[in-house]
Amino acid sequence: MTNHPHDLILEVDDLQVSLPQKRKRVQILDHVSFDLHADEIVGLVGESGSGKTLTSLAIMGFLPASGNVDAGEIRYKGRELLALEPAELQKVRGNEIAMIYQSPRSALNPLMRAGDQVARVFQIQQGMDSSHAYTQAVNLLKQVGFPDAETRARAYPHQLSGGMAQRVLLAMMVACQPALLIADEPTTGLDVTIQAQIFELLKNVQQASGATILLITHDLGVVAEVCQRVVVMYAGQVMEIAPVSVLFSRPLHPYTRMLLATILRADRLVEMPKTGQTPVDSVTYGIAGCRFAPRCPVVLPTCWEQRPAPEVTDTDHSVMCHNFRDGTDFSR
Repeated sequence: MTNHPHDLILEVDDLQVSLPQKRKRVQILDHVSFDLHADEIVGLVGESGSGKTLTSLAIMGFLPASGNVDAGEIRYKGRELLALEPAELQKVRGNEIAMIYQSPRSALNPLMRAGDQVARVFQIQQGMDSSHAYTQAVNLLKQVGFPDAETRARAYPHQLSGGMAQRVLLAMMVACQPALLIADEPTTGLDVTIQAQIFELLKNVQQASGATILLITHDLGVVAEVCQRVVVMYAGQVMEIAPVSVLFSRPLHPYTRMLLATILRADRLVEMPKTGQTPVDSVTYGIAGCRFAPRCPVVLPTCWEQRPAPEVTDTDHSVMCHNFRDGTDFSR
């Protein structure tokens, strides 16, 4: 995919977000920068605690009350979201930017039937009358794979399986017709078969609507199947950005290479590498340079003191590392 400046949908530029911890504020997101272009699916990957969800909440304007954007910009189609008044931002959310959350049942109204929740979106977004909106809702539930949609549309969220609840959310997002859809671990807690179905639905939605999708996940296998580009995060910093085919064939950052070496092994579980030091550890966040330095096998003295600047190695491939040319083999 060849992208051009006018194709830009979202630009996250030098984003810094802090949260309180032990009577002080800790900068969780550290100079996070990436962009999304029209008509693409981009994976945002990293271990638990790497800042993926916090990044999405900052984009949506849903940071917790204790969270603070200390610096940076978030531009949607050139419009600075951080500068918008709450009422203006609310118009953008839903109408143009939508989000699918990790826990579908917590995002649904427990007192409304599934079909009514989808229909409500059509009423609000397109001004449909209740009868027409409900008919459209049932049709949309059929499109996202609801068996016997007419009957299931009358069910309450607690009467639905996790996969069905996630399909209701997906139908609501499709009804919004957003230009940008953020999917935050949309298959958490679902079995492998249902996960595959949900991801296939996401691809179908993207192809049918032309929406841009930011897919937040810890599963690089899913990224390889669904996404065109991938942003790799660790402890609140972006490590590497590349087209999926390039990242899998020629990863440059030591963290990415360790990650792929751990996952792409037939004799190991498909999981993110574990560490005894959690990303929220104050020592990790207190590092002035690269936060991967304590775990990096090719660390240099400068890595501890100076944050690496993005180095573009070729088209659409950038790495934030002082020593990515080392070439160390992490597959053993």
